[in-house]
Amino acid sequence: MLVKPKTDLNLTQTSRRHLLMGLGASLAGAGLAGCGSGSSNDTGAANASSSSSISTGQGSCVLIPQETEGPYPLSAILSNSAYVRGTIHEDKPGIPLTLKFNLVDINNGCEAFPYASIYVWHCDKDGLYSGYSQPGANTIGETFCRGVQDVNQNGEVTFHTIFPGWYAGRLTHIHFQVFLYNDTASVATATSQLAFPDDVVEAVYNSDLYREKGQNTSVRSYAEDGIFADGIESQLVSINGSVSDGYTATLTIGVAVN
Repeated sequence: MLVKPKTDLNLTQTSRRHLLMGLGASLAGAGLAGCGSGSSNDTGAANASSSSSISTGQGSCVLIPQETEGPYPLSAILSNSAYVRGTIHEDKPGIPLTLKFNLVDINNGCEAFPYASIYVWHCDKDGLYSGYSQPGANTIGETFCRGVQDVNQNGEVTFHTIFPGWYAGRLTHIHFQVFLYNDTASVATATSQLAFPDDVVEAVYNSDLYREKGQNTSVRSYAEDGIFADGIESQLVSINGSVSDGYTATLTIGVAVN
């Protein structure tokens, strides 16, 4: 069971079950509240170099590994319909990243599972998370790079964001949680993280927008990463695109629906 962290955000507290059952309606009503304009994406693409990279990951129909939610989940926003949104980077600059999830039920022949919501969060290009006081910055009250949405009838959902940066001790990653409608209000069926191919990460961090911080010097391989050291086969995205045009990353998430 998830334990909601203490947070300084003053958010309306409704039950997560109520949110999940009403996500579709909330999305329409909220009008993607809080979404950033397209200007950040345009700026990121314009300032990036033109080198391209195409890589294919190994996400497949297997049970997604459970991973730590980390120190910055900010689960309190799940009770606020303003964060039911598909564009999550707000005003943060970066190389555009379209993130696509396909949710499947491994207990039903890996058929698409349409009755779930997915919460996504990650750091900005400088390695900072929203909503917390942390080394390097105090972002309490901010909510960038976070959002939750329903999957559609095909078990699919898409988020628009920026390519995340890195921070000491971890390789580049994005957090996500899967909530099934038939769970209790505070339970995530899956809590995991996705990874990116090395060639794409290197190209991004060599680009104009990310060059000031540069390449990750703290962790140089999956084997050195405390989360991904046991294998990333089912967490490595399939990705295509370029630094100049942005990337589209896809991951199949396998869950066991009882």
